Amino acid sequence: MRRREFLGILSGAAAWPVASKAQQAGRVRLVGMLSILGPDDPEGQTRRAVFEQTLQQLGWMVGRDLKIEIRQIGRDVDSLRRYAAELVALAPEVIFSIGSLPAASLQQATRTIPIVFMNVTDPVGAGLVESMAHPGGNLTGFSNFEYSISGKWAELLKQIAPKVTRALVFRVTSAAGIGQFAAIRSVAQSLGVELTPGNVADTDEIERAMAAFARSANGGVIVTTGGTAAHRKLIISLAARHKLPSVYPYRYYAVDGGLISYGPNTHDPVRRAAGYVDRILKGEKPADMPVQAPTKYELIVNLKTAKALGLTIPQSLLATADEVIE
Repeated sequence: MRRREFLGILSGAAAWPVASKAQQAGRVRLVGMLSILGPDDPEGQTRRAVFEQTLQQLGWMVGRDLKIEIRQIGRDVDSLRRYAAELVALAPEVIFSIGSLPAASLQQATRTIPIVFMNVTDPVGAGLVESMAHPGGNLTGFSNFEYSISGKWAELLKQIAPKVTRALVFRVTSAAGIGQFAAIRSVAQSLGVELTPGNVADTDEIERAMAAFARSANGGVIVTTGGTAAHRKLIISLAARHKLPSVYPYRYYAVDGGLISYGPNTHDPVRRAAGYVDRILKGEKPADMPVQAPTKYELIVNLKTAKALGLTIPQSLLATADEVIE
């Protein structure tokens, strides 16, 4: 979502429907929301606005017949289980979860309250659902990647920086993180790029990993999904400081100064998740609602960052980009 669209959502809030014929008068429905992004994160704020707007368009009056109880994590990952427990204790009718870590924590906290997730890599492998077509439990939602997409990041890194022979891959130590790393490695080997894993447990670890990696030449950085978003500004600033070309998984990384991003649109699944929340509030069961894969992928190039790194982005890549930030 572009800044102009976001401002349009906020300014248009006052014009949303004043009444809803579809919902029961006098009854306030409670929905929980748990996000990996912090309360001050612009991307997190936009997702919340999109979620509320979509629910309004579906006939719910947020603040009148629908209340949304929100918990946002940011870098305070230690609070994840506590926030999940707090939301479950409120007994909402459904919880909207953004990110792999929140979904896992909510699953541990409840096996009965319906949960609609988004931005989860490999929900079957993570044990969140029995299968994509038939989730089977109290969770369903929207995955964010097929592992094969991860290999594209290695290709892009080599395309924009042909001299790269080494890549530091920031990932979480989970099944999804391991799977993404394996997919990247399968492509990187054919490109002559050696991989070094980097953890994103805390800021000190990220800084140490980047500083150590940057001591040798011909390096680049690949950032995967599943817990890296809260540290993206730090990673982007360190990559700039050490002059390392880097590839990221979402548009908002490039907006924040990242060199290039390739991945699914992050606002489309919010709208689709709001549709699932609506259906559950009207009586459907998550066990019967299939997990869906992304439908929109986008390539974003930040030319300002490329110039700062002394890189010339190939015209063929610019021609296929969905957006070029200048």
